[in-house]
Amino acid sequence: MPGPVTNDQEMTGTTVEVTVLTQPDCRFCELAAEVLARVGRDHPLSVRHIDLASPDGRDLAAQHGVLFAPGILLDGQMFSYGRLSERRLRRHLTRTTR
Repeated sequence: MPGPVTNDQEMTGTTVEVTVLTQPDCRFCELAAEVLARVGRDHPLSVRHIDLASPDGRDLAAQHGVLFAPGILLDGQMFSYGRLSERRLRRHLTRTTR
C-alpha cells in the first residue's frame, strides 16, 4: 500500500491523520488509496494503512464498528467503511480543516 500522502504546494490547515484498515485483494481498498492520493493534493493528509487481520487492525475494527474493509478513521474517529466517497470526504475536510 502507498505511504503518506503529501502535497508539494503550500497547504494551510492542520494535517489530518488518516488510518485505513485494509485487507489483501480488496478492490475498495485500492480505490480508497486512489481517492486519498487525489484528496491529498488539496488537503494535508498523513495516511497509515493497517491490515485488518493484524492485532492492531482487529482492535481498531472492533472499537469503531468496522464491518468490512476499508475502514477509514480520520484523526482517530470513524469516518466510513466500504467504498470511500471522495465527495463526502472532501466536504468533511473542507468543513473541519478551515
